Amino acid sequence: MDGLNVTEEMLSPHLSDQIALAKSFVVIAKESNNLQFAWELSAQICNSQILLSNVAIKRAPLTATESETAIRDMALLLYQAQQLHYDSTTMIMKLKAKIHWLNASYVPVLKQLQDSDTKNYYFSGSSDGGRTPIKFRNPKYLSMLNHLRFYIPEVFPTLKKVVFLDDDVVVQKDLAPLFSIDLNGNINGAVETCMETFHRYHKYLNYSHPLIRSHFDPDACGWAFGMNIFDLVQWRKRNVTGIYHYWQERNVDRTLWKLGTLPPGLLTFYGLTEPLDPKWHIWGWDTLMSTPK
Repeated sequence: MDGLNVTEEMLSPHLSDQIALAKSFVVIAKESNNLQFAWELSAQICNSQILLSNVAIKRAPLTATESETAIRDMALLLYQAQQLHYDSTTMIMKLKAKIHWLNASYVPVLKQLQDSDTKNYYFSGSSDGGRTPIKFRNPKYLSMLNHLRFYIPEVFPTLKKVVFLDDDVVVQKDLAPLFSIDLNGNINGAVETCMETFHRYHKYLNYSHPLIRSHFDPDACGWAFGMNIFDLVQWRKRNVTGIYHYWQERNVDRTLWKLGTLPPGLLTFYGLTEPLDPKWHIWGWDTLMSTPK
């Protein structure tokens, strides 16, 4: 693209990086009512995801031609987004405008981030003499962007149902049928991940704590937080966000669970989760693909 100021980020050799950047621009385009450009970005994202999916299925890398074409096509759209002054700052400002109610007086995670012990634990590593493994101290586990999933009904107050996907999910079929699945009065539809004793509740929660031991079956089946169908009408009616707040507030000392959003999700949606057909979420696909036959 001679003559265009295409940045290195736009020409990233990793399609997944381009996809992540393009997804943020889709949000801004829709917020700006530029639906045509949002559609063009979404179409190219879909094309790139199909390429990556084929790579996983065939277990063979992209050809040079496929890679160059996909990267160049996406880079051109990312350049157009740059010309429209779409950037991360714009996205953050728009997000803040929509969720101004997210503050420390309402959100336990934000309140915990103001606590001196929590700051020491995650940012200085000095609170317990280094006894806790470094992986448990990653601040991303208290990132508001990670915990925003527990506020979906408030972010989208007019929606009745929503399909929630993690950003590393590769979509391979039409997801529309998910919306017609009967959740039988439950709020969360998810694919269960327990195989024998693996991925059951006792793997994620501290059952030496009486609060956990008295409320949850240790052999209850875990589920994947990353491809879910949520009934937001029932969520609001049963104040599921309030349930999440209850457990998050009681884990300020990290004695109920150590890290992540799955453990509080397991507590929040306990007894409120409808198992989905496993075909809806091929969980651990990257692990399966790397396992020798």
